[in-house]
Amino acid sequence: MIEYITLHNKKQCVSIKTNKKGAPVLLYLHGGPGDTALPLVSKYNKELENDFTVVVWEQPGAGKSYFPFTEEANICIANFVDDLEQLCQWLLTRFKQEKLYLVAHSWGSVLGLKFVTRCPQYLHQYIGCGQVVNMAKSSRKAKEFAIQKNMEAENSKIVEKLKSIDCSYIGENWLDNLLFVTGQVVKQGGSLYGKRSYNRFIMDFLFSREYTLRDLLNRQKGSLPSIQFLWQELMLTDFEQITRYHVPVTFIEGRFDNHVSSELVEQYYHSLTTPKAFHWFENSAHFPQWSEPARFNHLLYTMVQHER
Repeated sequence: MIEYITLHNKKQCVSIKTNKKGAPVLLYLHGGPGDTALPLVSKYNKELENDFTVVVWEQPGAGKSYFPFTEEANICIANFVDDLEQLCQWLLTRFKQEKLYLVAHSWGSVLGLKFVTRCPQYLHQYIGCGQVVNMAKSSRKAKEFAIQKNMEAENSKIVEKLKSIDCSYIGENWLDNLLFVTGQVVKQGGSLYGKRSYNRFIMDFLFSREYTLRDLLNRQKGSLPSIQFLWQELMLTDFEQITRYHVPVTFIEGRFDNHVSSELVEQYYHSLTTPKAFHWFENSAHFPQWSEPARFNHLLYTMVQHER
């Protein structure tokens, strides 16, 4: 079921699906910024609908929640977290529940941990996937990975270009540099396990019954502005000094994630004093929820069973 609700005066889309009345609410935060996931969650994580009320939020400016960003709109991470809080309040009131499960991927994991810090009272548990811990460090590691792989392949021109890039992404050509480094990480298999492109996911969007042609176009229109307006602030993200949260925290990481460094997540996990769990997915990179969906879905199911 697709619904449109108003969060802080902005019309936004949520998908709500379940096969069990009264099932606990699981809210999914997609990556990006601006990179929607509804068709992918519907396809690869459909099994979750047997045990949860699965809610996918299309974030402001993205996909079915598209609107043009402007300088006057004050597009910032705090506004996304504000919307997330209002959305959680709406969901818990609607489904007559006290708490929900929050699953967050990549960019969404920045919103997720910030929300955990601010509003733990709404959550049973937080599940971070492709978790961002320190974006500046992760960006350096992504560049190092791309350089190493291209050196092994003797792509000397690409290596020289990569070495010349300032991966703090603050210079005049920061966006082109970011897209180039990210493209190289993808081509070298550091993003989608066993693949050198996102063609598989593109096809999932094209053949989705839930995405119209207009939605597909809006997804394309919203993706780049989301990066342009939010990436500089995203680069400041650093959770390393926060070692305790007031809800249990679980990290699900692809062993070969060089898009957002899973190595940094493992290091961060060991610093936490919060009730916690860590799960390596050995046949995944940045998208374990879709590279190994059966295991991912079962893991979330067992979390709920363990709490009961």
